Amino acid sequence: QVQLVESGGGLVQAGGSLRLSCAASGNVFSINAMGWYRQAPGKQRELVAKITSGGSTNYADSVKGRFTISRDNAKNTMYLQMNSLKPEDTAVYYCDAERGIPLQYRYWGQGTQVTVSS
Repeated sequence: QVQLVESGGGLVQAGGSLRLSCAASGNVFSINAMGWYRQAPGKQRELVAKITSGGSTNYADSVKGRFTISRDNAKNTMYLQMNSLKPEDTAVYYCDAERGIPLQYRYWGQGTQVTVSS
């Protein structure tokens, strides 16, 4: 079992920055990959960024060059640094952790609201 707790969401002006955090606890050594997803009203949940245990990353095209995903293994915490925020970034952001290759288990955080005003 893995528990995920997100923080850092809030209201920010367009062009501003925000950093999201996701603290993992439980069977953290079993996690193969972690990522950030987001879901805007009326839209499907989409991948924002992902990082594997080996450090490989990938990003949605819409956030490349603006967002950076990172992981502090000592603190069992994942971060999403969001710069140059746009109104279209407004969504609930969810932390995700995965076990197994192929996937065996998937865990979600409760989500944190990010609102970008223009």
